[in-house]
Amino acid sequence: MSMRVMSIASGSSGNCIYVGSEQTHLLIDTGISCKKVNEGLKELGLTGADITAVLVTHEHADHIGGLGVFMRKYKTPVYSAEETIHQICSGKNIGKLPDGCFHPIAEGSRFSIGDIEVEPLAISHDAARPLAYRMDCEQSSAAVVTDLGYYDYHLADRLQGLDALVLEANHDLRMLEAGPYPYYLKRRIAGNHGHLSNEASGRFLNELLHENMKKILLGHISKENNMAALALETVKTEIELSASPWHAEEFSIEPAGRDCASEIIYI
Repeated sequence: MSMRVMSIASGSSGNCIYVGSEQTHLLIDTGISCKKVNEGLKELGLTGADITAVLVTHEHADHIGGLGVFMRKYKTPVYSAEETIHQICSGKNIGKLPDGCFHPIAEGSRFSIGDIEVEPLAISHDAARPLAYRMDCEQSSAAVVTDLGYYDYHLADRLQGLDALVLEANHDLRMLEAGPYPYYLKRRIAGNHGHLSNEASGRFLNELLHENMKKILLGHISKENNMAALALETVKTEIELSASPWHAEEFSIEPAGRDCASEIIYI
């Protein structure tokens, strides 16, 4: 075992994913309270004081809602795109932040935090400079890929050979169309700068599957426009309908809870 992965929370009410090794502990986003972060970390035998760094995907509230409190309490280094850092620092609700904690990074430029190599990957979302993250440690690799309107060949290429993946399956297209959201919001969610549908998530996953993939968590499942069981069934159906040689039952695929921690994934 080189790394552990756990979703602490994943959804429009808050996002926080843990990826770490024995000596390096990362959080991808802190969109939940410091208390909830620590409740999740307790399952791993950790506290917020053990976190080596926070990687921020983008500046929306469900990804940085707890960041200010977390930074002030633990003085944790934060890595994100320069444009995202600017948006965070200029926000009215973040509060005063410790000096020197922010570290700007750029998509495609790998860097190391402890014994984990991090690769930021450009994604399409209605934010300043949104990123997904791939993390490699020894022979293990994991990625967190949520909040993207579409995927392309370059992104799929950079996500080959993963052991574990948190992948967005945000909405069911029919539920979104028939749901209570105003028209403009429906178009935003379904657009190229919005979120992956269940169908798109399944098609993307087909580009990434390989015989050694150990775990897939379906993340950022909408409370209003999706259901966990529906997301899982649709993704599995897309795998079965594809031209790939894989079958859904060959892989461990589960929905990540919106406000509860997943199992600990050892890779």
